[in-house]
Amino acid sequence: MLMKILPLFALLLVTLEASPAATMRREISQYGITWTFDREYPAGQFVTGDWWVVGPVKVVAVQPPPGPVEAHGGEFKSRYGASAVVDDTRMRNGSMIVLRPDKDQGFDSRLKNYNPELSVSFPLDLGVNRSLISTISNETLPVPVLHEALMWTSEKQSALVLKSAAVLTCLAEEPPKDAFRPPYAGTEKPIFEASKLRWDRLPSLKPVGNVPSWEQFERYFARPWLDHQESWLLQHTGPSENQVNYGREFSRLTSMASLMLMLDVPRERKEKLLIGLVQFGIDLHGLAETGRKWSADGGHWNGRKWPILFAGLMLDDPRLAKLPEGVVFSEDQQMYYGTGWCGQTALYQIVYHTGAKPPHEEKAPETWDKVDKLGEGYRITVSSGLPGTALAVQLMGAKALWNHDAFFDYYDRWMSADDPYAAKRNGIPRPKEEGRSLDPFVNAMWTAYRDKVPVQGGGKDNLRWVWQDGGRQGGFVPNPKGESAGR
Repeated sequence: MLMKILPLFALLLVTLEASPAATMRREISQYGITWTFDREYPAGQFVTGDWWVVGPVKVVAVQPPPGPVEAHGGEFKSRYGASAVVDDTRMRNGSMIVLRPDKDQGFDSRLKNYNPELSVSFPLDLGVNRSLISTISNETLPVPVLHEALMWTSEKQSALVLKSAAVLTCLAEEPPKDAFRPPYAGTEKPIFEASKLRWDRLPSLKPVGNVPSWEQFERYFARPWLDHQESWLLQHTGPSENQVNYGREFSRLTSMASLMLMLDVPRERKEKLLIGLVQFGIDLHGLAETGRKWSADGGHWNGRKWPILFAGLMLDDPRLAKLPEGVVFSEDQQMYYGTGWCGQTALYQIVYHTGAKPPHEEKAPETWDKVDKLGEGYRITVSSGLPGTALAVQLMGAKALWNHDAFFDYYDRWMSADDPYAAKRNGIPRPKEEGRSLDPFVNAMWTAYRDKVPVQGGGKDNLRWVWQDGGRQGGFVPNPKGESAGR
């Protein structure tokens, strides 16, 4: 029996308490960070709790102060031996104004990608339509990760140099009392209002399995997630009290949050989490508008596409409805239609990892070389975090909006309880990780609702990423769905 999503009302209004009106302030504090101005300015809070100020303003100081330190905290390398955190005492507690994505950052000099030209100094003239991001650095490393309750022992701590971050947005005038914070990146500061959220677009599903803690997930999305760095060093950046730092966990948390919002529970229970997830989508869309791309690179950049689309659906605003031209998402590059070694038709490719990499699933495992085995390892890593996204998109009736059908057919293959390719495996077992995601709640929701998603069309632009000229350049080519692909 197919589930139908019936609108409750044409438009439902949030009941979140509106942010108070502007007050005159010479000082603003949030998340342990304090900004001090040269005089009083009108200031207030967005519906997320982040602060705005009517400017331009002069920020004369920030606490804790940015600058050098005497002590260090050790050096750390990636799992492949690449230097990540180094002995450099020049900068801690840095601040930035992010106008465009960059491989470098100006927050903390321990990271190999520190660029002092990106660190802002004080006093600072903060102009209208600019966002000041200020941070607190962790003094010693490693530190507990924000989402340690979801991680296994070896990943409950990480060498994340930043502890906390807050965003101060300078606007020309006071925003509406229920306004979301505009994107922290760039100079365009569009205002979206919580009263215009389309609550009627959320399904109302009976809870199944062990639903994650609402308070825990509200906390995960309570603070800004910084994602402007186009570098693998993001996984050592943090802030540890704000966000996750790896694509698998971006996918896990955003998919579980969106599935929780589709449950039949009181709207008051959902409001805070919905606000946080939509805000994250607004920030990602703003990054895309400034040129950010989340091209496939091992497991780093998954989990960004769905929050953008989800925010666009929930706010129903033309400014969010269209993705910027040229934006690239890992999920669109990694999944494609082809002919796998034992008959699979929806396949995965690693695409890039310290250089262009060829597909491996079309080759028999006994012929795999070191690069192919690397690709299979990342297939397991990436695939274990994204099934909830595939389900959430379809429950929202957004498969056509996603516009890449191989993604959904691949996850039907991955999550299949049975192995339809067993007879052709020639004794090579199905990977033990297949048939489930990392998260029991997602598994329970998949079992209960995958076969009940609304009837919906697919994408019109099914494409495949291919490397050309020996991997020196690449692009998307047509990749129509074969007759045998999918369910």
